[in-house]
Amino acid sequence: MVIKVFLASSSGSTAIKKKQQDVVGFLEALKVDYTQLDIACNEENRMWMRQNVPEEKKPANGIPLPPQIFNENGYCGDYETFFDAKEDNMVYAFLGLPPPPGSKEAELADEEHIVENGTHAEEANTEENPDDSIEVPEEERNGNDEATEGETVGDEAPAEEDQLVEETDEAQEEEEEEQEEEDLQSEEEEELRQLEEEEEAEVQEEEETE
Repeated sequence: MVIKVFLASSSGSTAIKKKQQDVVGFLEALKVDYTQLDIACNEENRMWMRQNVPEEKKPANGIPLPPQIFNENGYCGDYETFFDAKEDNMVYAFLGLPPPPGSKEAELADEEHIVENGTHAEEANTEENPDDSIEVPEEERNGNDEATEGETVGDEAPAEEDQLVEETDEAQEEEEEEQEEEDLQSEEEEELRQLEEEEEAEVQEEEETE
């Protein structure tokens, strides 16, 4: 199975260039075999990509922008779905490839398999409910409870401060992501406009030639 990545080598959009570099760089880091297909210099590649992207996955104008990823002739997705798979450690599943042994994705798959079989749940119950036949003297239990309560009161303030810091960081990250998405969307619209102008120019040249 060959992974095909459709790219535009001469794209004037920095957003599209960044997305293409992100996809290619990550595939190389994972040592996944893939083939780059240029749609800017090869009309056949461009037409094949457009025809094989499912209708429900195309944008409103019907023209999918690079990068687009395929496994042989099977459609995997665009940059957004690739990015989501990368965040969830599910890139191999996204590409339709078996995860290599020892990878995070393979470990996640093993954990899911264990949970489905019920083994994990049984182990969890065993750990949470140790042998009830061992009785702890009431005095020791009371002493442990008091110590625990004292420790909890002292630890509440730092925990609240940490939570506030985390919430502030998350809010800043969300703002940065929203701004970046807006910038990318503007650049994608500009790239799409350029592509449409190029196609119109090609049609006019063909008409004049005829």
